Amino acid sequence: MALTCHTNFSVPLVGAIDQGTSSTRFLVFNAQTSEVVCQYQVEIRQSFPKEGWVEEDPQEILQSVCECVEKVCEMLTHMNISTDLIKAIGVTNQRETTLVWDKETGLPLYNAIVWMDLRTQSTVDRLISKTPGGNKNHLKSQTGLPISTYFSAVKLRWLMDHIEEVAHAVDTHTAMFGTVDSWLVWCLTGGVDGGIHCTDVSNASRTLLFNINTLQWDLELCSFFEIPVEILPEVKSSSEIYGYLVGIPMNRCELEQLFEMENVEIYGTGCFLLRNTGTKPVMSDHGLLTTVAYKLGPDRPACYALEGSVAIAGAVVRWLKDNMGIIQSSAEIEKLAASVGTSYGCYFVPAFSGLYAPYWEPNARGIICGLTQFTTRNHLAFAALEAVCFQTKEILDAMNQDSGVPLTQLQVDGGMTCNQLLMQLQADILCIPVVKPTMSETTALGAAMAAGSADGVSVWNINTEHSVTTERYQPQINPNETEFRYARWKKAVQKAMNWETAESGNGMVFTQKYIFLHTRTHTTFCH
Repeated sequence: MALTCHTNFSVPLVGAIDQGTSSTRFLVFNAQTSEVVCQYQVEIRQSFPKEGWVEEDPQEILQSVCECVEKVCEMLTHMNISTDLIKAIGVTNQRETTLVWDKETGLPLYNAIVWMDLRTQSTVDRLISKTPGGNKNHLKSQTGLPISTYFSAVKLRWLMDHIEEVAHAVDTHTAMFGTVDSWLVWCLTGGVDGGIHCTDVSNASRTLLFNINTLQWDLELCSFFEIPVEILPEVKSSSEIYGYLVGIPMNRCELEQLFEMENVEIYGTGCFLLRNTGTKPVMSDHGLLTTVAYKLGPDRPACYALEGSVAIAGAVVRWLKDNMGIIQSSAEIEKLAASVGTSYGCYFVPAFSGLYAPYWEPNARGIICGLTQFTTRNHLAFAALEAVCFQTKEILDAMNQDSGVPLTQLQVDGGMTCNQLLMQLQADILCIPVVKPTMSETTALGAAMAAGSADGVSVWNINTEHSVTTERYQPQINPNETEFRYARWKKAVQKAMNWETAESGNGMVFTQKYIFLHTRTHTTFCH
């Protein structure tokens, strides 16, 4: 980025750590104008030890944050802006991803199990079997969530059952559990030397251990999962000082700017549609989650949201690049798809981690339908982008049914929004306008606003309106065509359902491996 000299710059700044599934960024905002002053980003490696397993290295996550903060401080110095002007730092993070570490050594006891990981399906099945009638929604009135591989408690239960180091640390009272925010805040505020072990209400509400009505860890839920409450972090609001990083107040928030917006769609590794429902939780009858959106201070009421969660959005682009070699860079997919402007009857259901909202079908798997000899990688690229849009339509339809008030436009955020073809496709498939801020960092901005407005910081007035420039994408195709394509997509979804059925005792799927033994005169077929 171009470096600008600011010799007399004295405006308060607020930083935001944006630790996502695929990358980490640190951004610094002008607290008076909401503009990004500078930022730095590094990618995060994911590992896939077994089919359905997704892990990340907690130490790499921490190091990526330190690297980003260090690089941004160097940028500010080159811009003649003092780092002393950073008055607070907020954190926004990948949710549900589960870590356990030793409070005496400060070391992680296992890799972070990423939110989309499927290894816990047998754990989920066992837990559901404990409920009356085998009901996956048995805990919904307390948590707003189904019992699913998605959420942290089942990942923690798996770690306690399968990883000896974790079980031993729990037994000897040295284990600490947390989502990524807890790990970062604990490490950056001192670690073994007095680090703060905490989380906020929005992250806590994604664990299946947090009662969204009382806003506390629930002893009955902890008993159901057989998880000791003492290993859990202290739950705080989304806007208060948690601790200090080199004299700078740290704050945690998962706002997604919901306090400003009626609804927002976040396109990242996954795809998440949230609708602010106010200060009372609203339960969904159509497969959506009820979650705590934010709590802007210890004495302020919590605000809730309905959320539609899709596991695979940007991740499908990464799969096309890393697994299939169809594209060389993520940006290339738009060019490929635009060159044909159609999937030519090809439909892609990227159910790599099962299907989340509105189905909650863990046994679904990815499927590509409608291939012909005419199909090329360009059509497949278009089908992948179209799949993101169809999944969004499914959760938007569910949200409209739950609320009874159809959305008239969709406000969007996230890395994939830079893909103009995707945004136009989304408007066409939803038949409503899609509105994108030209400043696409609204997730990090929400964290910065909550941090800068916290009591004891108070450098950011969140009630002050700032003009926001937006791009607006209007629907351009006939709604009948949209309905035809959507119906074909739904047909493909049904083909993807219940794909995995045969499981072994440990929850792993049996896969037959066929070997061809070639001789000079015949071929022997074995399995």
